[in-house]
Amino acid sequence: MISENLTFLRKAHGYSQEQVAEEVGVSRQAVAKWESGETAPDLPNSVLLAKLYQVTLDNLVNYDSKKESMPIPPKGKHIFGTVTVGERGQIVIPKKAREIFDIHSGDSLMVVGDEDQGIAIVKAEVFLNLAHEILEKGGDGK
Repeated sequence: MISENLTFLRKAHGYSQEQVAEEVGVSRQAVAKWESGETAPDLPNSVLLAKLYQVTLDNLVNYDSKKESMPIPPKGKHIFGTVTVGERGQIVIPKKAREIFDIHSGDSLMVVGDEDQGIAIVKAEVFLNLAHEILEKGGDGK
């Protein structure tokens, strides 16, 4: 998995093996061996690679894009998969999403949308706190 992730991430970021080698402080041959699966980067180099590609160390090492059917997400970004909309518009938020964002039964969520960008769901308290901060600053963001 790590070899596939390293290859995908390098290409997705438009780096050559030489550029990655220079950033991490290893030879181009080391990067080629990591990508071919002949060897694997040690922990310090894996940490540097995760930072370079802006992904979590766990995703760098363990993410299986074939199983997830999606490319490896950037650090702090999540892909939870798909949900089905019920007859009355209800959806079930995936368990992992509820855990990461500390969403519990009874919590109020704000649904916001942009016709070009899509729909987003955020905890109502977060949205309201942001709105309150904007109003306190006079609405001009200063």
